[in-house]
Amino acid sequence: MALSKLDNLYRQVILDHSSHPHHHGTLKDSNQHIEMNNPTCGDVIHLELKVVDHVIEAIAFSGSGCSISTASASMMTDAIIGKTTDEAEALIELFSQMVQGENPDHTQSLGDAAMLSGVAKFPARIKCATLGWKALGKALANPESGIGESGYIHNIEEE
Repeated sequence: MALSKLDNLYRQVILDHSSHPHHHGTLKDSNQHIEMNNPTCGDVIHLELKVVDHVIEAIAFSGSGCSISTASASMMTDAIIGKTTDEAEALIELFSQMVQGENPDHTQSLGDAAMLSGVAKFPARIKCATLGWKALGKALANPESGIGESGYIHNIEEE
């Protein structure tokens, strides 16, 4: 069965984000960070944020993960820079619903991350796609929990 042109485009965008992730690395002036892993497959993300007056001014991620996990984190960083923490939390919820096959008609605000809607067809990959988003949600919910602590790790299984 051949891929449709749209499916092929989506695949290329995902592969590009995986091969050349945006905002990959570290921040010199982060004021929040968190590390989270998916023990099922071994994906690990270290997320650093600079949040000023409830606005996400900068974000960077590092770690190791599969192509879906890396691409999703890259797309997430693009989607949330410049957003308020409330707006970012709404995008986290929207992304979570989308990859579970819910609410597929309101994903345009996710930018390239909307192209991961097909993950809903592969339940084993949902945790890969949501790892970065869940880490962001935990960091925003507990802004003091990761500041200045190295090795602060959450398992995605705790969710």
